[in-house]
Amino acid sequence: MEKIRRENPKPLYVQLEELIRNKIEEGEWKAQTAIPSESELNRMFGVSRMTIRSACSQLVQEGLLYRVPGKGTFVSDAKIETESLAYMGFREQLERMGYEISTQVLGIQTVEARGKISRRLACPEGAPIVEIRRLRFVKGEPISLHYSYIPEALCAGIREDLLEKEQLCVLLEHQRGLKPTRVVETLESATATEKESPIFGVNPGYSLLILEDVLYDQLDHPYEYSKVVFRGDKIKLRYEYKNN
Repeated sequence: MEKIRRENPKPLYVQLEELIRNKIEEGEWKAQTAIPSESELNRMFGVSRMTIRSACSQLVQEGLLYRVPGKGTFVSDAKIETESLAYMGFREQLERMGYEISTQVLGIQTVEARGKISRRLACPEGAPIVEIRRLRFVKGEPISLHYSYIPEALCAGIREDLLEKEQLCVLLEHQRGLKPTRVVETLESATATEKESPIFGVNPGYSLLILEDVLYDQLDHPYEYSKVVFRGDKIKLRYEYKNN
């Protein structure tokens, strides 16, 4: 059994986090099963309950573990691994993996381009753009919140009922012939705000991921800026690069 090494410069709770991760990643502690109690972890690793609570709290925050009041701490389901959304939509990826997906359109409205949105779309301040907000569910559980911003002139024919059945990228390709030839993508970690918390059913401060994309057409003009907020405990994004 791996041990806590007190001569190691790493704090004890960090060492314990790593040991717990290893047991989960190696399949010794399986999803939806309880990990050992605090007293059992104390006997296994010889660390205080405070150290155990610190390590487990961090792993709960990351979504690797979850607590059930009165029952204990459990291993979360493995994260869903997806690729960049630049060339294949989130919905299509999950459907190909066999997940049951549904979409709720939260709103479609015309707004004025301001600040970052104006810069991302390279359009004048105040130009009319359409904001589309959607919530994706996997097995009935909210997993991602999508914001899309598109010049108003490109949005004729894009309706709420269509967006509940089809991906926006597919509608833009079929109706406008738009397919990205270049994508600028950024990924960062964040925590749930008071606005996002009730949407995902989590507490403020919960771990989230934010993926932003700017899609460019054949003439290298930006035609869509999107921001996708993922539950950080449910999604893992994979990137693969090849050198030609």
